Amino acid sequence: MAKTEVKFPENFVWGAATSAYQIEGAVTEDGKGEHIWDVYTKEPGKIYSGHTGEVACDHYHRYKEDVQLMKAIGLKAYRFSIDWSRVLPEGYGRVNEKAIAFYNALIDELLENEIEPYITLYHWELPYEIYKRGGWMNPQIVEWFGEYAKLVAERFTDRVTHFFTLNEPQCFVGLGFLTGEHAPGVKAPLRDTFEMAHNALKAHGRAVQMLRAYGKQKLTIGYAPTSSVCYPETNRPEDIEAARQMYFSMQEDDSNWTWNVAWWSDPVLLGHYPEEGLVRYEKYLPKITDADMKLISEPIDVYGQNIYNGCAYRMGENGKPEAVQRYEGFPKTAIQWPVTPECLYWGPKFLYERYQKPIYITENGLSCHDVISLDGKVHDPNRIDFLGRYLHELKRAATEVDIRGYFQWSLMDNFEWAKGYSDRFGLVYVDYRNQQRILKDSAYWYKHVIKTNGEEI
Repeated sequence: MAKTEVKFPENFVWGAATSAYQIEGAVTEDGKGEHIWDVYTKEPGKIYSGHTGEVACDHYHRYKEDVQLMKAIGLKAYRFSIDWSRVLPEGYGRVNEKAIAFYNALIDELLENEIEPYITLYHWELPYEIYKRGGWMNPQIVEWFGEYAKLVAERFTDRVTHFFTLNEPQCFVGLGFLTGEHAPGVKAPLRDTFEMAHNALKAHGRAVQMLRAYGKQKLTIGYAPTSSVCYPETNRPEDIEAARQMYFSMQEDDSNWTWNVAWWSDPVLLGHYPEEGLVRYEKYLPKITDADMKLISEPIDVYGQNIYNGCAYRMGENGKPEAVQRYEGFPKTAIQWPVTPECLYWGPKFLYERYQKPIYITENGLSCHDVISLDGKVHDPNRIDFLGRYLHELKRAATEVDIRGYFQWSLMDNFEWAKGYSDRFGLVYVDYRNQQRILKDSAYWYKHVIKTNGEEI
């Protein structure tokens, strides 16, 4: 039997990603409303060194320059988010036409440079006016988000066909309302967070309905949760089974319950919450109806997954999965995340096996200690090595399951939420003192990867 050649599909989508608040700046310009991060960053002691996204990368004014950087890297696609509070300053009702004009201009610029736009509806920019009305706790948010999705469909789907609804609900519910590390910095009762999660998933379903109903052409619609991948220590069947079990299991610690795959993806793709979770979390759950599940499981076309790292598992002698202890000096990135390339093989493999839905890696990358060197360039060998290792594993997975594309995080250094500007994830270096952009060595390396469709990594 001939061995399958390890390579990416011919039409594989190579891209990079950003989000609105992390790069746009212009937070008080042209009628933009406030969102929860605009407010949260003013709270003392919440963000590294008091940083805010008020200017960020000034992308709002420099988008043409930034698209030229994308073209220089050879990107085939660009995943960005629309700031809900920019286009709908109160979150619903009045439309901000200047904001619509900005996103239209960005879309046109991308298409003129043969870069396919991929729009994310929600990358954490919750309008503050909606937050004041209960935010994700208010069931009305399902229709408010639907109204927002309708507006996006009406204004942009004549040119944009690729959409993701929610980005990382594990984070915007978990870090925003459970641990309180992210905006709005709330430590809510567990019962409230399950209510928020359920409303967020219903909002996703309503957005899918509205995009389909008001889209001006056939759309490809997805969803972009995240996960820390559980991968097997060895290729022994029992270790693979141990990793698979752990990947889709519920957190043992209820106080950090949001960090899992199955609670956020089974309802969307299988039409029901995982039984383990229904039993485990029963005392916290809101009323869940058949109509809710029908809405949440509105058919989507593709499944996004943000994957950065994972943890090895093996089957213990007692027949239960156990985590493999990392050795001393285990490699890690500048943000202190472990370097675990295996996650880009086993993650897509396990996810496709369970959900049978074409996969995009919607985020993957790392923070490095990048500096402008004496020669005026930015040399980031660690990023090249990291991406090379991870993409080797993704290429293996692409020969076995349906993987459509890869979005490197991030196009450029940007506002890294609670970490402010202390971590640099970009292919492009941004000097925040003067907004100078410099293509890092990794950008040129990635250009070659794209040009050879990943054959030369």
